[in-house]
Amino acid sequence: MNTSCKPNTELYRCIWNSSSPICKGDLARGLLPFFSKNEIRIRRGTRKDRAVVSMSRTEAAEKSNGLTYKDAGVDIDAGSELVKRIAKMAPGIGGFGGLFPLGDSYLVAGTDGVGTKLKLAFETGIHDTIGIDLVAMSVNDIITSGAKPLFFLDYFATSHLDVDLAEKVIKGIVDGCQQSDCALLGGETAEMPDFYADGEYDLSGFAVGIVKKDSVIDGKNIEVGDVLIGLPSSGVHSNGFSLVRRVLERSGLALKDNLPGSSLSLSEALMAPTVIYVKQVLDIISRGGVKGIAHITGGGFTDNIPRVFPKGLGALIYENSWDVPPVFKWIQEAGRIEDAEMSRTFNMGIGMVLVMKEDAALALLQDGHGKNSVYRIGEVVSGDGVSYR
Repeated sequence: MNTSCKPNTELYRCIWNSSSPICKGDLARGLLPFFSKNEIRIRRGTRKDRAVVSMSRTEAAEKSNGLTYKDAGVDIDAGSELVKRIAKMAPGIGGFGGLFPLGDSYLVAGTDGVGTKLKLAFETGIHDTIGIDLVAMSVNDIITSGAKPLFFLDYFATSHLDVDLAEKVIKGIVDGCQQSDCALLGGETAEMPDFYADGEYDLSGFAVGIVKKDSVIDGKNIEVGDVLIGLPSSGVHSNGFSLVRRVLERSGLALKDNLPGSSLSLSEALMAPTVIYVKQVLDIISRGGVKGIAHITGGGFTDNIPRVFPKGLGALIYENSWDVPPVFKWIQEAGRIEDAEMSRTFNMGIGMVLVMKEDAALALLQDGHGKNSVYRIGEVVSGDGVSYR
């Protein structure tokens, strides 16, 4: 199961020590080390000097007068501390999804919301795709274990029920479930007068999938030299919007204005629904050679990729090995955001990372994987954290 501080914290919930993911009682119990309060554990080298950078977010912000996620009200370190405390009370919590033994299989469950992207839905009036985001955030988590989603449930809460608006939201949820090839099994609609502002609502979702015990993707066999394959995102997806909204305020632009460097408006670029990777990832898994999978959400590359590695291994990312969508370039420039902060907050154009045996990765790249783009974005190296070259 995933644990959550509150719907809009936009933080990853649970850490899975992939070196021993199935422990006593067949449940994942280990925790990976957390990042220290002030330091981003990222070694970032520029193409000019390949320098190693280890700088606190506070120091970086002071030097650039740039925005940080913490400035926008989201403290990833505080969320990490809460996860550590929860782990003491409920040591059976898992990784991206929680595993529950059932015969020769595991049920894999996940829960999430869409964060403060809802604020932009209210401002833009775009409500028919936010349900896709909701489904995506849960099903994309559970497929990291190799699980096929079985069913989804939703929770829709509002002050006064607007039937037409709610229908648009549910339509997106249905669409997301169809993309995931899973059933919308049920849900809850809560009308709570005076609890939410007029015209606003909140969402959460819950997905359950299944995978055979001998087919679980757990990362325990990852080794130096394995290849990192990246699957492109559609943009910001559903994380980091507290910072996005702060950048929007600073930029002086309106949501109806064009995104610089793009033919899209800011509202179209920012509200692009999260990619649902279920069918693509399950197809790649069926070909063999997949050792670990990381869903790139809150925490970006910096926090999410190491979650699937055994102790002592890290990721080397090849810079310029994929196309970074214009929306991230605008966010960074308008917010004067440091590289390390961008990499810890946003997906930067890669929504899912697969760790694969080299021969399987090369076969996938040569095949082109049909209409879906895949990128060779890095490799597994000795050490820890994420470095760039």
